Order: sequence, then C-alpha cells, then structure tokens
Amino acid sequence: MSSMNFSSSKQTIKPPQRGIFPLDHDSECKPFMEKYISCLKEEHDKHHLCRDLSKEYLQCRMDRKLMASEDLEKLGYSEEAKVESAVEYDKSKEKEGFVAGKHIDGRIKWWFQR
Repeated sequence: MSSMNFSSSKQTIKPPQRGIFPLDHDSECKPFMEKYISCLKEEHDKHHLCRDLSKEYLQCRMDRKLMASEDLEKLGYSEEAKVESAVEYDKSKEKEGFVAGKHIDGRIKWWFQR
C-alpha cells in the first residue's frame, strides 16, 4: 500500500482581500470613530441613524491608507441601500404573556422514540 506524500508540492498562502487592515496607531481617524460610537450610544445601536458618520470614518481610513480605497457604494453606502425607516419590534406578544415553546402540549418524542 502506498502512502501519499503531500509535502512534495510547495504551498502558497495568499492573504485575504478584505477584512485585515492596519490599526490606526497615530489616532488619525479617532475623532470620526468617537463620533460614530457616541451616535450609536445615543441612538440605542440603531446604526442606520449613524450612517453618515460611519461613511466619514471609512473615508478617513481610506484617505490615510489605513484600508484599501474602495467605492463607498460597493460598501453599502449607495442610495438604494439606505434605510429610510426601520420599525423596531414592540414585544407585544411577550407583554400579553407569550412564552416561546409553551404552546406545545406534552413532551416531544424524538425520532428514535416514535
């Protein structure tokens, strides 16, 4: 029986195209980031309300070569991708006493118990 030898071929490792970029060690874009984070806190993490600030932050990073330059429309900042109004779930079922799974009668039988 022959054994397979995988070490004979040279393996090359390619870095990911996106997702890894240099840290902002000089705090060049920190004011933009802080404005965005404070907006998120004020708006209770409704990111669509802070969209312009996140756009400014990404533009700052691209201008200072902290990330690859990319068309902002490709990053989700096109007019079609803009969220006009988002409706938050009001938890009306829970207020009426709904509990997930409680409507199921008896024990559930597993496939091997049937």
